[in-house]
Amino acid sequence: MKNLIIVTGGAGFVGSNLIDYLLKKTNYKIISLDNYSSGKKENHIKNKRVKYIYGSTLNISKIFNRKKKYIKTIFHFGEFARIFQSFKKFDECYRSNSIGSKAVFKFCLDNKIKLIYSATSASLGNYGEDKNLSPYAFTKSKNIELLENLKKWFNFKFEVIFFYNVYGSKQINVGEMATVIGIFENQYLNKKPLTVVKPGTQTRRFTHISDTVEVCYKAFKANKCKYYSISNKKPYSILEVAKMFNSEIVMLKPRLGERYASALTKISKNNKIIQKFGKLQLKDYISSFIKSHKS
Repeated sequence: MKNLIIVTGGAGFVGSNLIDYLLKKTNYKIISLDNYSSGKKENHIKNKRVKYIYGSTLNISKIFNRKKKYIKTIFHFGEFARIFQSFKKFDECYRSNSIGSKAVFKFCLDNKIKLIYSATSASLGNYGEDKNLSPYAFTKSKNIELLENLKKWFNFKFEVIFFYNVYGSKQINVGEMATVIGIFENQYLNKKPLTVVKPGTQTRRFTHISDTVEVCYKAFKANKCKYYSISNKKPYSILEVAKMFNSEIVMLKPRLGERYASALTKISKNNKIIQKFGKLQLKDYISSFIKSHKS
């Protein structure tokens, strides 16, 4: 009986929120596989149905060899997930996103395990040209190509979910892997100017973590082998978001890999993306955050 779900990156921002959601919605046992490059032990959920393993996706076949016949699904969220940092840490990005993910795909294929893969909106924009803007976008887009070929060659079963600038509970607030909203929150709390990368007019479709994991679960339940995206209908420029905090703003130099907008587009003629839109709004979230931290 397949009674086990694996979440790679389960101690990270999205992975930990997904595990929490799966515990509420299913009766499956859950194992997190995380190398803790950005995941944290503070994100562990104390529940007898959840187990946390420290390890790399490179070794997934070895780690789960004895449990492979019990695994129903692998949610593969354990990849290197920052654009600018992928230039500085190219080896780490490639090892995680290309070599590690290939190991996950092969493990799923060999053992008839359904894969649910987190793709990125960073690879969709500018008529597909944005996929070449950074090592991060490139490696993620190549994984989609590989999955498509695995489906064609071996009838591989998977769901793909495109994420759009996820924010909310357990997001990373400090360090190189911090999210935009996390950085702004941390700067606000420490009474520091908010730093905006020039030109500031670049837009993003910020999507709450609750809306994101809900679509991940719905894709898992629907089991249709489709592409999904979960974003927000309302895009904001980075400068507009910074101004919502009513703080001083400092402009930073333009950065490598910066894209102008979060695109809503089709991946190809054959693979239309089922677009889902979040209910929670960034403006309300920031307003609530500021209100709760007023002295």
